[in-house]
Amino acid sequence: MATPLTPVARAGNWNLPNLITIVRILLAPLFIWLLLADAGQDGALRWAAAVLFILAIATDGIDGAIARRNNQVTDLGKLLDPIADKVLTGGALVSLSILGELWWWVTIVILVREIGITVFRFVMLRDRVIPASRGGKLKTVLQSVAISLALVPLWLLLGDWVYWLNWSIMAAALVATVVTGIDYLLAARRENRGAAAAS
Repeated sequence: MATPLTPVARAGNWNLPNLITIVRILLAPLFIWLLLADAGQDGALRWAAAVLFILAIATDGIDGAIARRNNQVTDLGKLLDPIADKVLTGGALVSLSILGELWWWVTIVILVREIGITVFRFVMLRDRVIPASRGGKLKTVLQSVAISLALVPLWLLLGDWVYWLNWSIMAAALVATVVTGIDYLLAARRENRGAAAAS
């Protein structure tokens, strides 16, 4: 005699992964304040801001891993996770531009891509899920590394050649951001054509 299947309990929104994500969002204003309060002096506040950003961005994969392992994936978590990423990286880019350490056009291009694709994904979720860009993870890693290097004043310890390294990695992050954004839109277009043909 077959036994009835036990329904899987749905994870609640108030769990450890979502808490980690919320903490990441709340850390962003503190990080931004520390960076701007240093005012480009490369002092203790700058180091504190850099460490805080690196710790916050490093937890990006931790909350997702915990959620998948413990079956705690929630719609709230799916919503908050990209918001946390955009608040941290966006806040860092804007702050660096305010300090005159990063060209505004670079910040604007990256933010337009990130915000635009995020909004587009949420709009498209009503109809279908568009697969993530193939280079999305690489883009995220490059952005995180580029911003981290721009924040940590390693030039004080290693010399001015560090600026060239920072600019090179930021350029790679910019290219990856634009290319993956275009790739995502092309994937969405293919999905739309496939759906139209099927109907």
